[in-house]
Amino acid sequence: MKTFDYWKDKAAGLSFRTQAFVNGKFVDALSGKTFANVNPATAQIFNNVAECDKEDVDIAVKAARNAFEDGRWSNMHPAERGRHLMRLADLILEHKEELALLESLDMGKPVSDAMSIDIPGSARCIHWYGEAADKLMDEIAPTDPGALAMVTREALGVIGVVVPWNFPLLMACWKIGPALAAGNSIVLKPAEQSPLSMLRLAELASEAGIPDGVLNVIPGFGETAGQALGLHMDVDMIAFTGSTQVGKFFMQYSGQSNLKRVSLECGGKSPHIIMRDCPDLDKAAEAAASAIFFNQGEVCTAGSRLLVDRAVKDEFMDKLMKAGLQHTVGDPLDPATTMGALVEEHHMNRVLGFVDKANEEGASLKLGGSRSAGREGFFVDPTIFDDVTPDMTIAREEIFGPVLSVLTFDSEDEAVRIANDTIYGLAAAVWSRDISQAHRMARAVRAGTVWVNCWDPTGDMTIPFGGFKQSGFGRDKSLHALEKYTDLKTTWVQL
Repeated sequence: MKTFDYWKDKAAGLSFRTQAFVNGKFVDALSGKTFANVNPATAQIFNNVAECDKEDVDIAVKAARNAFEDGRWSNMHPAERGRHLMRLADLILEHKEELALLESLDMGKPVSDAMSIDIPGSARCIHWYGEAADKLMDEIAPTDPGALAMVTREALGVIGVVVPWNFPLLMACWKIGPALAAGNSIVLKPAEQSPLSMLRLAELASEAGIPDGVLNVIPGFGETAGQALGLHMDVDMIAFTGSTQVGKFFMQYSGQSNLKRVSLECGGKSPHIIMRDCPDLDKAAEAAASAIFFNQGEVCTAGSRLLVDRAVKDEFMDKLMKAGLQHTVGDPLDPATTMGALVEEHHMNRVLGFVDKANEEGASLKLGGSRSAGREGFFVDPTIFDDVTPDMTIAREEIFGPVLSVLTFDSEDEAVRIANDTIYGLAAAVWSRDISQAHRMARAVRAGTVWVNCWDPTGDMTIPFGGFKQSGFGRDKSLHALEKYTDLKTTWVQL
């Protein structure tokens, strides 16, 4: 394992790409403006990044449109597109330490997590879609013998990709992998809090042979660059991951512009249900702690509502407290750290505001509940509230931080009712020894993914990911993701 000093020295020698990447080149914003990029672990500015606006988006979209229309990528043999994507995946792994540091410095996550999860997962995703690029088959419809009807799947065109700051590179790869495999061109807007890894990815994509104009990266703010992308009349689709509120903006932008397709992966308030016949309370407690404290709780699928059967509540809470204490807040560059900094001061204050609200509404604070002492950055201690009721704010709002709400139930029906009492429907889990009960509950809970006797166990690319209700629609990962970046064309030939 690399040491703390190793990562600090490596970070000190790191160089940063801070300009926009358009049509194969790094360029300044047309206005010349930049915005400060802050390291959440130190609260210090460590570089300034190009602040793009509508005019920059126009240029990037034009470059993407030209690249799509002239066929330099869209008409390339699918197997060749796949080879370039697989080369990009190899380059991601070759530069894994650099990319992991960019992720850690930009948004505060432990570099050890970035090395073991984010970067390998990003490479795996791009490689998987590279392999899939020439595996998509068209159809022949079963028509009358006097006709030949072909159903072909064609790329949409220019895709606007807007990604969040919690898993910057991984969320980008979940979208650009299938979009590029299908032959589209892309204009990507990273979150203003975490632009660096995407700018470096664009440079690596060029090195991998992906033609100029096919992948463009426009850093900037949501209310300017993001809005311009959403309203642009020559963008065929927006693929978005982020908050439900912003997802609704993109739906409005689509209606106000050209009815562009929109795919949304939005918020979550995922229920983590511990039944009285849970097969392993120790394992479940460890999973419950990881489900909320991993990545500082800044996870759309975070198991932020823990529902525990009253019959095992006391025993389980003892185990949960011990598991929670294993999650240590520290410098993200320290390999011993399991919880880094929250992404920015505003977000930290928002999380702490939810803690204050929980205390006001009568929840029982069992662990944490405050800003981590003795640190300059935006750190919040792992926090657990018991005696939470379904109507409390912390049981309803997506906090997106290391704050766990523990609720109690007495029956299967009550557990399902509480689990579904939310506007969200992204993920859930049920721990039960009774396979029939587990199947019933998995079917009854309204969520895009339901885990049984585990929590988010794998980064397997073969399964689709997305939500129900106000968690959005459309799916990332798996072959199903290719469906949203393509459209079906029927060609009827009268013989």
